Amino acid sequence: MNQKEVSELRRRFKPEKSAISRIYGCYVNSSREIISYLDAPLGTMPEEEAEKYLGLLKKALSGALGRNLIDIVFSTRQVADSEEHRLLTALRDCQLKDSALRQSFYEKLIGTLELEESNYLILLAHDVYDVPHRAKDDTVDGSDTVFSYFVCCVCPVKEGKPELGYFSGDNEFHTCTPCRVVAPPELGFLFPAFDDRAANLYNALFYARKPDQLHQEVIDAVFHTEPPMSAAEQREAFQGALTDALGEACSMEVAQAVHEGLRERILRHKEEKDPEPLTISPGEVGALLADCGVGEDKVSAFLEQCGQRFGQGAALSPANLIDSGKFELKTAAATLSIDPEQSYLVERRTIDGRNYLLIPVEGDVELNGFGVRTARD
Repeated sequence: MNQKEVSELRRRFKPEKSAISRIYGCYVNSSREIISYLDAPLGTMPEEEAEKYLGLLKKALSGALGRNLIDIVFSTRQVADSEEHRLLTALRDCQLKDSALRQSFYEKLIGTLELEESNYLILLAHDVYDVPHRAKDDTVDGSDTVFSYFVCCVCPVKEGKPELGYFSGDNEFHTCTPCRVVAPPELGFLFPAFDDRAANLYNALFYARKPDQLHQEVIDAVFHTEPPMSAAEQREAFQGALTDALGEACSMEVAQAVHEGLRERILRHKEEKDPEPLTISPGEVGALLADCGVGEDKVSAFLEQCGQRFGQGAALSPANLIDSGKFELKTAAATLSIDPEQSYLVERRTIDGRNYLLIPVEGDVELNGFGVRTARD
């Protein structure tokens, strides 16, 4: 799925736009026991309550593609005949109305899910979308495709803090008993994927609130597919490939050039508003290395390392490889944080046999918020 397709579905999560008729779910305690079920018609709920449920489900389609939103890809064998795909397809086909199927799904999820919060709420909703035809000039007219799908999200339930509250009967303020509050979802998914604005039964879209915690135990149990690398694992693998392949050639200047090159691509992609996720091949990173003077043998070693760590022909997300909003240098004694736009100003020099990091100083300088002079008369 691309960003336009995700945004198109997100716009449906309003009471007046969706075809969601009921909200299903269950409340699970710290002993992994279901202590209550939810099976409520959306149309009879107070509007504010309906919007809150839809808002939680909508969160399972939020965040950045490739970081918070991960493509789950089923094999042809799984789609043809597998327990996990049969269950998901059956839930979709019955529009979540089969309580036995819902119970099977709940048990599978509860049996594997690991959350820091001990209590949580599982929510499910089914929608049928009459997809309007979109012409080349981006105008839309009548529907020619029906997209049937369901969304699941898992929301931690947290204890509220005791607060003072007004009791009208006593005309006094007293401490209120803390209530349990449903927090935004930690994880969720959409099935099937909405690719080319139509159903793709070979894919699902998985959501994780924290890119470095993909809840791979859930991916394995519910989808039974090879868990993807998290954003943190991708960055660690990329940095490892660079340092192992380049060795002493992995200088500050080389790392600086790679950071600037990847950041430039990220900014250009945002400016162009391309809905497709930005990717870069190891070969393109290799070209960046060659441009800043890294030898051919080192570049080849880097490509080999990437093949081992990411697989052959991998498409990497630059946003997962660097932090484009941060340029930070750390030594044992100090940390230097630079505006990424100005990272080119940092220089490494050897003076009297010692290594220094230098930044040109212009304009005002503050030390702990206190203006100081840096120039000598």
